[in-house]
Amino acid sequence: MLRQLLLSDFRTEGPTAGHGWLLVQREFPSVQLAPLSAGRGARVLRLDASEWNAPSFDPMAWDGRILDAAMSTEWLAFHLEGASREALVVAALEILTRYQCLIARRNPASSTSLFSRLLARHRSLHDLRHPDVRADFYRAMDAWQWTLRLRPDADVPVQAAALLRAPEQPTGAAQALRAFDRVHPVRGADRAVQVLEEAGADDTLCRRVRELVTSAGPPGNAKRDMALLDAAGALSFFTRDASAYFRETVPEHRRRHVARVLAALQPEHLPWLGHTRLAPAVRAQLESLLATVFPSEAGARGGPPRTARLETAITG
Repeated sequence: MLRQLLLSDFRTEGPTAGHGWLLVQREFPSVQLAPLSAGRGARVLRLDASEWNAPSFDPMAWDGRILDAAMSTEWLAFHLEGASREALVVAALEILTRYQCLIARRNPASSTSLFSRLLARHRSLHDLRHPDVRADFYRAMDAWQWTLRLRPDADVPVQAAALLRAPEQPTGAAQALRAFDRVHPVRGADRAVQVLEEAGADDTLCRRVRELVTSAGPPGNAKRDMALLDAAGALSFFTRDASAYFRETVPEHRRRHVARVLAALQPEHLPWLGHTRLAPAVRAQLESLLATVFPSEAGARGGPPRTARLETAITG
């Protein structure tokens, strides 16, 4: 689990120095910001922010090293260097967003033995030695974390549905099964309920999660909850899957899919894209579509240049 973000010169670059570190703490309250010496006993992974900030950088380049390190320890720390002041904060926000699937942040609703059992059961269903299965697992964890970032007080049914419903963009060996669940939501709901029952969930929780997974709940809060899950899934696609998707598909499919995913967001979600490091091809496609999907927002807040991301994220 990712527990710490370590800085070489904490007094100069850390939270008391400003530069936007309070935003990092607000977005990732379970990750400790600390000097390098605080990482004693952790598996410390050194990350170069200058490499991350390079214009042509694709975040997929770091995935194997970081996810392999996470598998080897229960206490992972990132040592971030190679930039200063606002540039370091921007890199920290983007890196923690990219790898929030390793954080497992919870709120009071999910800080229970039941949810711990659910997480353990969900984890047991994935053999992380296989890259495709590992991607499917971390995709689900990322969607759950986005749900908590968008709604910090999300209840257990919403969090469970985010974790267990089929991802927005399945890939690899799990693709056929998970894509089938998206096309046939009843089948996907059956799988979700089975996992919940194995974790000890009661009928009320199982029924509520089934409604959310099948989009068949009553009007009112259910519509709001399903919109939240759709937005979390869309942001998760841009966070985790967009680079791989662009490598595996032809251009005409890319534009159509990105437009569909982008349409799951509301204007108030656009600043969250400012926390996401996108490969150059993905960013170009996204920026070209913003004016079509959000004509009144694209010029004001959608797809800001990297130098303006921190200000956009803070002012939102």
